Amino acid sequence: MHHTKIAGIGFYVPEHTVTNHDLMRHMDTSDEWIQERSGIVERRFAKRHEETTSVLGAKAARIAIERAGITPADVDFIIFATLSPDYFFPGCGVLLQRELGITHTEIGALDIRNQCSGFVYGLTVGDQFIRSGMYKNILLVGAEVHSMGLDYSTRGRNVTVLFGDGAGAVVLQPTDEQNQGILTSKLHSDGTHAEQLAFINPGCHSGYHDKETDFGYDESVEFGGLFLTQKMMDEGMTFPTMDGQLVFKTAVTKFPEVIKEVLDDQGLTPADIDLFIPHQANLRISQFVQKKLGLPDDKVWNNIQRYGNTTAATIPIALCEAWEAGKVKKGDLICIAAFGSGFTWGASLIRW
Repeated sequence: MHHTKIAGIGFYVPEHTVTNHDLMRHMDTSDEWIQERSGIVERRFAKRHEETTSVLGAKAARIAIERAGITPADVDFIIFATLSPDYFFPGCGVLLQRELGITHTEIGALDIRNQCSGFVYGLTVGDQFIRSGMYKNILLVGAEVHSMGLDYSTRGRNVTVLFGDGAGAVVLQPTDEQNQGILTSKLHSDGTHAEQLAFINPGCHSGYHDKETDFGYDESVEFGGLFLTQKMMDEGMTFPTMDGQLVFKTAVTKFPEVIKEVLDDQGLTPADIDLFIPHQANLRISQFVQKKLGLPDDKVWNNIQRYGNTTAATIPIALCEAWEAGKVKKGDLICIAAFGSGFTWGASLIRW
């Protein structure tokens, strides 16, 4: 059976930088407040009407494809992870295919909706396809354009200050080298608190999952449209919502658990990790997990300070940055892990 290696990697972030001081012009916040709670100093925002999620993904994908030594026409399957797709449907996978000019090949395209853990989930799915021999060049992309859907008033600051736009991509290929590539992955979910980190409205739920909340629904309206009311818009219910304390508490528990799980699966310990790349949700979470694992600073890669939380794109962006900086070398053991909305979480071990 083949193993799966990362043959090429690339990332792209928009040119427009938005600092904490820039956000202060729109909401009651401060650079100190944002940095203390998240570690974020600045983030990138896409150009409206020019850069969509699929466009960012295509820019990262072209870099990864070139570094893999192949052409877009050689890609035989696409996996696209995002929580901010261009459209409700179709998904970004086919839009990426179109951006790359490979629609004539009629390859498959799979969209992953696992938010912050989307890249880990996508990597695991791609790994299984490669191992089975079904595909030889899988393009896996994680991309987000959060900036188009955030509340830039003081009301939304707890969420808005955290997020940025960007994309990362890898090309997965089979390898016969022993002890190389993706060694193991573990995936988990628990939908108990699904609405505590969510983008609920507009939607097709008609209030089914939360009958206690007054969404301003008019019972006389029997048919028509998405579930969207004036009350939702007036009260900011059409923006992402998050119970920050619950997310933090759960993340710092699940991160170490799933990392220990992948290490135990391979008979390894945290000391064997050459580089740990956590999902860039919050610098405090990353530092907590780092301390729990007993890893020194030079074995952890964080870039949330510069890009904020780009959810499905954070791990491939950080992995590419680390590789470009010479921190990822052949034979190194790389651990990636993510936790996010759903709740979903997972981790992978990669022998570079």
